[in-house]
Order: sequence, then structure tokens, then C-alpha cells
Amino acid sequence: MYSDARGGQASYDFLDFGSGRLGLVVADISGKGISAALLMANLQANLRSQDATALEDRPGLLGSVNRLFYKNTDASHYATIFFAVYDDKTRRLRYVNCGHNPPVLLRANGGAERLGATATVLGLFKDWDCAVAECELASGDDLVIYTDGISEAGESDNGNSEEFGEKRLTVAIRKHRQQSADEILDGILSDVQQFSRGEQADDMTLIVARER
Repeated sequence: MYSDARGGQASYDFLDFGSGRLGLVVADISGKGISAALLMANLQANLRSQDATALEDRPGLLGSVNRLFYKNTDASHYATIFFAVYDDKTRRLRYVNCGHNPPVLLRANGGAERLGATATVLGLFKDWDCAVAECELASGDDLVIYTDGISEAGESDNGNSEEFGEKRLTVAIRKHRQQSADEILDGILSDVQQFSRGEQADDMTLIVARER
């Protein structure tokens, strides 16, 4: 698998678990400013400090992160997170989606799938649990993980209160899919910025990964 990413205040991370296993993380904190940036740094540190348990017990890992987040933040702050582990030997992607925008999996045959929520957001509830879902990737499949800065771009920016949305995102992926992963990423960002007339109301974070 080859991947590329760009991010703003929302966060992304890659975790190397060895033996061809790669962790992909995209998270987004509610709110803006210094407090949100500090919360994001804290969330990322918690994930990295416990990543040794991620392969064995993802619900336990994220449950621990949720407890820390719930204890140390007020009720107005929460985080969405998409956390996946890809195994290059089996070509299987196992993931947890905690209230995050559903990543788009564009199959080599042109079909599109959404990797929807398997849990609620982190930090709002003391009692929290999640399910782990999985899918198998084939050669030429493209996985696009993004934050709402992508899908909601244009709302209040382009004068007509219209969002870029998931449908346009899928169209953009299809339009650029004959290119490399980093070129797909650049193409999507260019399409989003053109749609929103160069204005950016929220951070845009994007990972594009391709099964080779």
C-alpha cells in the first residue's frame, strides 16, 4: 500500500506495527484555537503511547483514550477518529470509525463504498464501546480518509451555502484515479479549493492510500 497525507489542526498519523502492518489515523477535535490544538496533541500522544496494544485490543485502546479524554475535557469538546490497521499480507483493513466522516473506498472496478461509523465520538460519554469492522482491498483500490473541512468546504464560502459534499468528493476521486496517490490528493484539494473559491473556513486533512 502507498499513501500520502496532508493536514491542518485536525490530525493524522501513521503507525508502523511491523510485518507489513500499517496503522492509519485521522482525528478531528470539536472547536478551534489553542484549546483544540492542545486537546489534539493530547489525543495523539495518548494513541501513540498505547499503540503497542492496538493490534490486540483496539476497543480497549480507544476505550482508554476515551476515558482520559472524558476526564480531562469539558462537555463541549469531543473528538471524531478513524483508526485502521492494514495488513499487507492478507490485504485486510480492520478499522474503528468513532463518529468520523465515512472514508471513501473506491474499488478498482469503479464502485464506491463508505466505511461508516462503528462507534460514537470520543470524550462525550464516560461509558463507551466500539465495534471493529473490516474489508479486503484489491489491487488498484483507493482509500480516501478525510475530515469535514473537505466535505463541508464551500458552505458560507462560495456565496450559495452549498457544501462540496461526499458526492463531489467521490467524483473527484474518480476523476484523478489514473494518477498516483499523491497526485490524487493534490487533485482533490485543488477541486475543493476551486469549489470554495479559495476560501478555507476549516482545516482540511486528507489521506489517500492505494493498494498496489
